[in-house]
Amino acid sequence: MHTHKIPVTTVHIAGWIFFQCLPLVFILSFSGNTSFWDIISSYSYWQFCICYIVLFYFHSYVLLPPFSVKKNWGWIYTPILLILMVAIVYLAPFDHLMHHSQQESFPVNRLAEPGMHGLPPNFTHSPGRMPPGGMRGPGRGRMRVDMISLFLFIIVISFSIANNIVHRLRLTEQRAVRAEADKANAELSFLKAQINPHFLFNTLNNIYSMVVTKNEHTADSLLKLSNILRYVIDDSKEDYVSLQSEVDCISDYIDLQRLRLGKKVVLDYQVTGDLENKKIAPLILMTFIENVFKYGTSNHEESNLIIRLNVEETGIRFFSQNKLFAVPRTPERSGIGISNTEKRLAHLYPGKYQLDIKQGNGLFTVDLFLQA
Repeated sequence: MHTHKIPVTTVHIAGWIFFQCLPLVFILSFSGNTSFWDIISSYSYWQFCICYIVLFYFHSYVLLPPFSVKKNWGWIYTPILLILMVAIVYLAPFDHLMHHSQQESFPVNRLAEPGMHGLPPNFTHSPGRMPPGGMRGPGRGRMRVDMISLFLFIIVISFSIANNIVHRLRLTEQRAVRAEADKANAELSFLKAQINPHFLFNTLNNIYSMVVTKNEHTADSLLKLSNILRYVIDDSKEDYVSLQSEVDCISDYIDLQRLRLGKKVVLDYQVTGDLENKKIAPLILMTFIENVFKYGTSNHEESNLIIRLNVEETGIRFFSQNKLFAVPRTPERSGIGISNTEKRLAHLYPGKYQLDIKQGNGLFTVDLFLQA
């Protein structure tokens, strides 16, 4: 399932626009005589903005990445962070911005005039006095700390850490999705590799015998083999293919297997239901069908092979049953194909399939239902 995600660049731009609007709203609310254009055209405003923007990205992309990887980076990270905090306190970007706005609201040459702005006639401006309701600007003798600049420093660093955590979580999620996709592709490739050697060896031997005996069905057998190879190599790259294509491949495979079946083998192969507009994971049934012919046939005893595929309104039902004659020489290898198929089912049909495999009384039975 695909979810819509906002680009990271858009989030950053929107965040900084919001951040830059905060001092504008604050100043315009408390300084009625200061215009919007006077603020954004001032050096103090852009010093304020650039100071925190540089702080955010320096902390996010220079200080934090090594700290997240190297365990001994803390003894370097902490002093640098303290130096940055001291620099912000010394620069006092918010105090500078407010001091500039107060100068715009109360010009020095006008403050000296008695009676201006409601000042008493005996009021004279001096560097040590503050305008009414104003803030003391940065200068010599300023002993207090710019707490708002320090508070904004903490906020920016916190957002930087949060951004780093979200970025790492996003990378972890992408790696997990990519690993899951690579795993599914690797399993499908393994399944193809498992099918091809065994199937090709037997089929080519049968076709060779047909060529030697000049059997009239040789050309048709070669065509079926070609169709199967084309499907396995090219058409099965997608997660899901049309059910008709899958059934065509299965039918060709079974027809080629019939070439080696003796008279004592009875094959019951049926496909029922409407295959149109149905999808299925490619080669998801091939392991079970291959096992029917691999372990369910004998040249000396009678055997019944049952392979049925029924398309229902709610899904696809597959059923196979065969008598067990051959005992695998390597049980762990014989279970790889079925285990691989079970993993692909769990990946491609999560919560939408039912698989029942039974082995008893000399019979091996597979009952699989895939929800449409």
